[in-house]
Amino acid sequence: MVKSIFNDVVYGDITMQEREAFLSEEIQERLDRITNIQIVQSMGMRTESISSEGEVRVSMDVSDKINALGGAHGGAIFTLADQAFALACNLGKEPQVALCANINYIKPAKGKLEAVARMISETRKTSIYEVKVFEAGELVALFQGTGYKLNGTGRIRKLEEGASR
Repeated sequence: MVKSIFNDVVYGDITMQEREAFLSEEIQERLDRITNIQIVQSMGMRTESISSEGEVRVSMDVSDKINALGGAHGGAIFTLADQAFALACNLGKEPQVALCANINYIKPAKGKLEAVARMISETRKTSIYEVKVFEAGELVALFQGTGYKLNGTGRIRKLEEGASR
């Protein structure tokens, strides 16, 4: 049995009923699957909080993920931001996958990082999220991800036979 992230996640000043209203059992199971994968576990990522407004906070210590120049490896920072994005864009009814993502590294980091993900906009088929990565309150990276909404089965909708692209 996998450990649920919901035992340790902070939800602010909300009741269990309010939490269940914005995080159905189906969504909680989806988020558990996203969190309980090898890379997330081996990199030491921790989901710190999920708000009813859709903000997700994920942290990771990068002191053991240092590049040749002495700062946190860009891949580690990207992976942290991508995890926060994955959780945030999967808080809704439809599962989402990343359509594209990019990151701007602003300054080197070496210690405990926190990624804060928020939705910027959404359409019927896609959503855009911004993830800010902080070290001790200072912005070190800015990530933007576009989510693609799946049809609820975990598979991308196939074009109907004869439909134009």
